[in-house]
Amino acid sequence: MMNLPEDPMMLFSVVNMKLRDFYSSLDALCDDLDVDKEELLAKLKAAGFEYNEEFNKFW
Repeated sequence: MMNLPEDPMMLFSVVNMKLRDFYSSLDALCDDLDVDKEELLAKLKAAGFEYNEEFNKFW
């Protein structure tokens, strides 16, 4: 499992960079990095970010 940042703004930045540069979907990122998708979604939602599947990024 990859250690993603705990800070919500850093997490937002790192996840979006990885989605942009390496992964075609959030599912692919979570599968490859062994990250709990629901936990990631909850952490970012608590910080005000939601995933947009069409654009493959959080905003």
